Amino acid sequence: MTGTRRERLRVVAVIGTTQTLNWASSYYLPAILGAPIAAALGLPQSVFFAVFSGSLLLSAALGPAVGRLIDRRGGRSVLAASSVVLALGLVLLAAAEGVASLVLAWTVLGIGIAMGLYDPAFSTLTRLYGREARGAITGITLIAGFASTIGWPLSAVLAHAFGWRAACLVWAGLDLFVAAPLNGLAIPSVERPGTAPAEIRAEPVDPPRGAMPVLAFYFSATWFVTGAMAAHLPELLRHAGASEEAAIAAAALVGPAQVAARLVEFGVLRLFHPLMSGRIAALLHPVGAVFLALFGAAGAVPFALFYGAGNGMITIAKGSLPLALFGPAGFGERSGVLSAPARLAQSSAPFLFGLLLGHFGVHAVAVSAGLCLAAFASLLLLRTRAAAAALPAAPG
Repeated sequence: MTGTRRERLRVVAVIGTTQTLNWASSYYLPAILGAPIAAALGLPQSVFFAVFSGSLLLSAALGPAVGRLIDRRGGRSVLAASSVVLALGLVLLAAAEGVASLVLAWTVLGIGIAMGLYDPAFSTLTRLYGREARGAITGITLIAGFASTIGWPLSAVLAHAFGWRAACLVWAGLDLFVAAPLNGLAIPSVERPGTAPAEIRAEPVDPPRGAMPVLAFYFSATWFVTGAMAAHLPELLRHAGASEEAAIAAAALVGPAQVAARLVEFGVLRLFHPLMSGRIAALLHPVGAVFLALFGAAGAVPFALFYGAGNGMITIAKGSLPLALFGPAGFGERSGVLSAPARLAQSSAPFLFGLLLGHFGVHAVAVSAGLCLAAFASLLLLRTRAAAAALPAAPG
C-alpha cells in the first residue's frame, strides 16, 4: 500500500466520520427534537420547521461562494471551521427562549450546513484527487450513511433522558471536540492558493446538451424528497399506523440501506455511467411508497429500506454526475450552483411536506413518489452516448 493510498484512506475515514457527526447534529436533528423544541418555546411545529427551512435556504445562497473558496484554497480549513460554526449554532439552540433566538440559532446552523455537509466535502475531495475522487466520494458516503441511524436514536435517547437542550449541547461538544480537530489535522492542505493538479486546471469536457438544467431539476426534485423524509419520516410512518418506537426503529434502517446501496454502487454500478445509478436511485422511493400504500404499518420497514437505498445512491450521484459530465475543473463552484435550486427545494420541504402530512396523512407520500418519478424521467433526456466521453475511469 503506497503512502498516497494510505493517506487517501485516512482522509476518507476522517471526512466520513466528521460528515456523520455534522449531518446528525444539524440536518437530522429536527425530526426528533423539532416537536419538543416547539412545545417548550410555545410555538406551532410549522413555525419551527419554517425556521429550519429558512436555514437551508441560507445554506443554498452561500453554497456557490463556499465552492469557489474550496476551488481556490482547498477544503481543510472550511470543513474544520464548519464544525465550530455548527457547535456554536447548537449552543444557541440549547439556549433558545423564543422565536428570535430560534431564528438566530438556525441562522448560524445554516451557515455551518453550507460549509460542512456533502457539497463542501465532495468539492474538497475533487480538489485533492481530480477525476479519481469518485471512489473517495463513495467512501465517505458509506461511512456517513449511518448519520440518521446514529443521530435519530441518540437524539431520542438524550432528549428523553436529559431533555432537548442537553441533547443539543452533547451534539455541540461532539462537533467542537471531535469533528473540528479531525478535519483540521487529518485533511491535507493545498500547497499554494490557486494551485491544482493539471487535470483539474484543464478545460472542462463537452457535456450533453441541457445537462445543467436537467441536473438542476433532478437534484431539486430528489432533494425535496430527502428534505421531507429527513424532517418527517418517523411522523409519516406513524401516520401509516406504526407506533412511535416502531417508526423510529424503521426510520433507523435508512442508514444501513443507504450503505448497502452505496456498496452496490461501488462494486457493480461503478462499471456503468453514473446516469445509470441516478436513474435507478430515483425509482426506489416510489417502489417503497407502493409498499406503504398497500400495507400501512407493515410496509414501514420496506418503505424505509427502499427510500434509504435510493437516497444513498442519489447522494453519490450529487458528486459523481457533475464530475462525469463536466470534469473536475471548477467542480466546487459548479456544485454550489447546482445545489442552489436543490437546496431551495430542500429548504421548503420540511414546511410544505409537513402541511401535506397534516392535511392528507400518509397519502402525502404520493407527492414525494411523483417527484422522484419526474426526476427519473428527466435523466432520460440526457444522451448517455454523449456523456460517455466524460466518464472517468473506475477506481482500481
